[in-house]
Amino acid sequence: MEVYLDNSATSWPKPASVVEAMSGYLTSYGASPGRSGHHLALKAAREVFETRELIANFFNADSSDRVVFSANSTLAINIAVNGILKKGDHVIITHMEHNSVRRPLKHIENEGLIDVTIVPCDSKGNVNVEEFTKSFRPNTKLVVTIHGSNVSGTVMPIRKMGEICRSKGVLFMVDAAQTAGFVPIDIQKDNIDILAFTGHKKLYGPPGTGGLCIKSNVEVNTFIHGGSGSKSELDTHPQIYPDRLEAGTPNTVGIIGLKAGLEYVMGKGIENIRAQVLGLTQMLIDELKSISRVKIYGPDSNEERLPLVSVNVDGIVPSELSTILDKEYGIMTRAGLHCSPLAHNSLGTFPQGTVRFSLGGFTTEEQISYTIDAIKKITK
Repeated sequence: MEVYLDNSATSWPKPASVVEAMSGYLTSYGASPGRSGHHLALKAAREVFETRELIANFFNADSSDRVVFSANSTLAINIAVNGILKKGDHVIITHMEHNSVRRPLKHIENEGLIDVTIVPCDSKGNVNVEEFTKSFRPNTKLVVTIHGSNVSGTVMPIRKMGEICRSKGVLFMVDAAQTAGFVPIDIQKDNIDILAFTGHKKLYGPPGTGGLCIKSNVEVNTFIHGGSGSKSELDTHPQIYPDRLEAGTPNTVGIIGLKAGLEYVMGKGIENIRAQVLGLTQMLIDELKSISRVKIYGPDSNEERLPLVSVNVDGIVPSELSTILDKEYGIMTRAGLHCSPLAHNSLGTFPQGTVRFSLGGFTTEEQISYTIDAIKKITK
């Protein structure tokens, strides 16, 4: 049996509708949207526009022209922080951040332009809200937080954090790479100014898709310059959204796949997906708890977590355990620091990391039972 439990890296398999939509574009109307006036280009442009509309409605964004596509959430985050921050600004992040947040901010900080405060989290990955509130300064410009940890599975209290930011007049940016499509997100109710999302995880789209949703009162300076299909007479990049933050031929086939992934999630319903996948996650946790050599990290409540379980087995380093699972049992996991060393510091698992089992919408009970049996055999 082959068991894919690396869905936090990228979801697989993809829905058949995603494959069909992408194949349909490539074989039937594979033109460049917004660059020509013929009927194939117009059809491609409509598909891209309809995807923006779907995303705007899905996250309750201000408008679809404030939905900006990028290659992934990492690029989206870089576009946002480089387009917002100025010399002398102060930024607040948490200890659960992915390197997609930590590294671009560290780069700007190392250039002597900004200061960054990292708010501590406990051993379950929960942010210290009191310390978070105390971290604000008169020059605090931006707060960036991960919504759901890719290491512990902890879901951050973004609505509360957004309220605090709003009361202090500070921009609030959420990295929803792990939660978009699994945890309901409402940009208005959650007080989010900038939302970064990726398409290839819990939205079941292809790799190479992601982007930003930006509130209408937030200005992000142009990060990339080039062809846009609009204002071609200008020698500077157009300042209208979304063109302002996009340049070059878009990943049309990927965006069309993302649209199909969104439609799949909306058709199934987030709550239905959550109930199914978290049920299997709880099954895995309950069984692993009964194995004495296994240590589980992350929150105790299944309702406030993502469908991933990070573990260590006494006497076996994470890389070795992951290799045994793959080579001997066909179970695919991810071992190490998961691009989130700060999170592992909070959990007490730095520098060795953990083995992460991450479930998806196509994970079955049979696969989880097989995985539990494999762990029991390995630990005997």
